[in-house]
Amino acid sequence: MIQILHNPRCQKSREGLQLLEATNNEFEVIKYLDNPLTILELKSIISKLGISPLDLVRKNEVIWKSDYKGKNLSDEDIITAMVKHPKLIERPIVINKNKAVVGRPTEAINIIL
Repeated sequence: MIQILHNPRCQKSREGLQLLEATNNEFEVIKYLDNPLTILELKSIISKLGISPLDLVRKNEVIWKSDYKGKNLSDEDIITAMVKHPKLIERPIVINKNKAVVGRPTEAINIIL
């Protein structure tokens, strides 16, 4: 089943959800700020995205700038930071089987539907 990691307060995330609602596909909404991902879940998603952990970080978030920016961080450090502070995770993320995409731009979601 298709999944969307969704933040209802984010305009891009709402647009991604609307795109999914307009399809005939069943999907599950995961509010990852309410139910944070585990390290293993996040690693799996990063693998499906085919990107580095740093590429999934929202680098303009205050917590990133104050606690992590400019430091020599390993991939594990970055993943741990995203698990500890889910706001750092870029959104929305749509997962379909073994593939995933960040819905920025929203139309990118169509690639995996």
